Amino acid sequence: MDVLWLGQPACHDLSMVGGKVACLSQLAADYRVPLGFCLTTVAFDRWTAGEGATSPPPPFRDALADAYLGLAERCGVPDPRVAVRSSAIDEDGRNASFAGQYETYLNIMGIEAVIEAVARCRESLRSPRVLEYRRKNGLSLDSARLAVLVQQLVPSDVSAVMFTANPVTRDRSEILINASWGLGESIVGGTVTPDTFVVRKRDLAIESRHVAERSG
Repeated sequence: MDVLWLGQPACHDLSMVGGKVACLSQLAADYRVPLGFCLTTVAFDRWTAGEGATSPPPPFRDALADAYLGLAERCGVPDPRVAVRSSAIDEDGRNASFAGQYETYLNIMGIEAVIEAVARCRESLRSPRVLEYRRKNGLSLDSARLAVLVQQLVPSDVSAVMFTANPVTRDRSEILINASWGLGESIVGGTVTPDTFVVRKRDLAIESRHVAERSG
């Protein structure tokens, strides 16, 4: 299956949709999640098998274009702005998170722009940065497989990333939240110093907070 929509049962299969999409699809079962679809690892495997083609083959382009038009219909917008997000099968692992390693493209609009962003996400699977990260973490390139999520973009004044276990202290009784102005990619990519809050799970009390200095 080349395209799966968030919330479909098959969209929980990590081997087909990668860690990010599998988790989002599970979340979509009980919470409001922006609409989106996933180009599966199967679709990218078929593309790669096409003698190393750098541009997407016609069947891949057609499936992506049809899905984007379907998203436009569901959103009620002719050319919805989307986030194009990599979702690898081995990201968010116990020993390697791959945070900020693969590419994400925001504010993408129109079929051709989406196709280009998806192709660039695919290229990031073997970027020098990712190859070095895999080497340092003892991960074989043979196991590298990628899916890509195309998801309705929600404009935001403030964004946050929440860890349900403190990744700094490894304390599972704490929640760590990083927050900053604008879209969340600046936090994940490390281009801003976010505000940081540590919250105690037991009673949701804030144990500590650090508000980053703002320039200007």
